[in-house]
Amino acid sequence: MNTRAHCPLVYQCLLPLSTHTVNHLAGLLRRHLKAIRTRWQIMPPARIAVIVLAVLRHDQRLADMAGGNNVSESTVRRWRDELIALLAAQAPRVDRALK
Repeated sequence: MNTRAHCPLVYQCLLPLSTHTVNHLAGLLRRHLKAIRTRWQIMPPARIAVIVLAVLRHDQRLADMAGGNNVSESTVRRWRDELIALLAAQAPRVDRALK
């Protein structure tokens, strides 16, 4: 049995994104947080956007991204779901897109 203390390792990976993409998602999130009048925020919207994009782009496990960013898995799940909903709300309806 190993008696050493558990020390999780955190690694970095390249996430090829434009500044425009991150700023767009951060802006959506910032406006959403203002609209729901939340004051409590664990980290800046741009950082949240990068975490969510890493989850979506690299299929990172929520628990891994949470642990590497000192938040809970449920928080990363909520961020992911909120940003997907915000992006979906911007998409045109199918009938309008077909016109």
